[in-house]
Amino acid sequence: MVGGQGVSSSKPFRSFWLAGRHRPLYGLMVAIASVLTVFLLRYALSDVFDDGALFLFFTPTILLAAMFGGIGPGLAAVGLSLIMVMVLEQLVLSREIGLLDFIAFLSVGIAIAWLGEAFLRASIASTTSAEALEEREAQLRTILETAFDAAVVINAEGVIISFNPAAERQFGYRLDEVLGRNVKCLMPEPYHSDHDHYLRRFLETGERRIIGTDRIVVGQKKDGSTFPMKLAVGETKTESWHYFTGFIRDLTEREESAARLEQAHGELARLSRLNEMGEMASMLAHELNQPLAATINYVQGCRILLRDIDNPNAERARAAMDEASRQALRAGDIIRHLREYVVRGGTQKFPESMHTLIEGAAGLALLGSRDQGVRTEFRYMASHDTVIADRVQIQQVLINLMRNALDAMRDTTRRELIVTTRNDGDMRNIVVDVADTGTGIAPETIERLFQPFVTTKSNGIGIGLSISRRIIGIHSGTISVFNNQDGGATFRFILPTLQQMGDSDG
Repeated sequence: MVGGQGVSSSKPFRSFWLAGRHRPLYGLMVAIASVLTVFLLRYALSDVFDDGALFLFFTPTILLAAMFGGIGPGLAAVGLSLIMVMVLEQLVLSREIGLLDFIAFLSVGIAIAWLGEAFLRASIASTTSAEALEEREAQLRTILETAFDAAVVINAEGVIISFNPAAERQFGYRLDEVLGRNVKCLMPEPYHSDHDHYLRRFLETGERRIIGTDRIVVGQKKDGSTFPMKLAVGETKTESWHYFTGFIRDLTEREESAARLEQAHGELARLSRLNEMGEMASMLAHELNQPLAATINYVQGCRILLRDIDNPNAERARAAMDEASRQALRAGDIIRHLREYVVRGGTQKFPESMHTLIEGAAGLALLGSRDQGVRTEFRYMASHDTVIADRVQIQQVLINLMRNALDAMRDTTRRELIVTTRNDGDMRNIVVDVADTGTGIAPETIERLFQPFVTTKSNGIGIGLSISRRIIGIHSGTISVFNNQDGGATFRFILPTLQQMGDSDG
């Protein structure tokens, strides 16, 4: 297991014992020494022991020699033991060794030597596997400790068993503060309450939802603040244990994937250009309607003035004015259709989780916010967060509001961005608040803030909030702004949930 005790203190002895090049020599030395020792002891104690079963005293020497040196030293111990038994038979009993005893001891000795060889091979394989495991564990520990991404390992009960230095840096916990705790301590609601249920469901059904993929979620630090992060989960399983490893990247840091940013920014930039064109077209249509109506009125007035004049030129003038009036009416119809198209928009709406949309938008909008000293917090209090929405358009609204909040706090000492979701009283709408601790909005500006070309930024053009209002309107919602009690501004938009949309269809 990662974070274990490392290499055992018995490893030098095992290495000495199992050294392949010198092992037969060690075994032969053990065979000679042990056989001679047993011979001398048996001879010295010949008055104590009876005269039978001399061979039994030498069988341990065969096993010991084979265990140290293998089958070769074991057989050498068999031969030396036979010689010593023959000498003892002469010195103690004054007789020759029997043929049957000789054959029996030789057979048993060879069998014991083979067993010792088998034990030695098993010991070598076991020790080699243990050392290889220790080496791999050390390599894995080094990789995890030096990895830039946070790595958190949990068991099947969700208990944290490994927490690398990057995880300590990202979450603000020390290793000893989280080991043995449930991993949900790193999660805000609703993930905190739902995690154990999701883990049990996976263990019971094997249904994969996060494992093997990556997704953007929200993590919670020790101080209670939350941040968007990319989470990838891997699974390791054997017959005796089951582990899950989560690799976490804080998306508020600047090192987020350049390819992903480029793709997402390109998509949002394309949509932003289309929205700006639509906003400009809507404004032009609105402004041109008035001069066109005035033109039609003047033409009709001139035609009335020419009605009583009996002159060929007057008749031609009346005909020209009739045509001018028809063309002006036609232009008005074209502009009206253009406005209707712009208001309807060309959106592709699908059921979307607002919490998921917020997390995806935060991954782009909050890049670099940690370097600016901004503390972010996501408070998900909405139990019904599914809306029918164009994902890219709603995320553009969220990105615009979050980036505006960061800009508003650029010159303040307290920098907190809080995104909150909740349902209204009848649970039919979701209310999203993006609040900052900036300098707020002047009263004379707050009423006009969503109008085109009105901005509080020195380098802004005043299109973003106007586009945001139009997008929210297309989604049957409303957007507003007010100064909050922290001195900053809170932007709030309200969208109908899927439940409300279903009731409306019914």
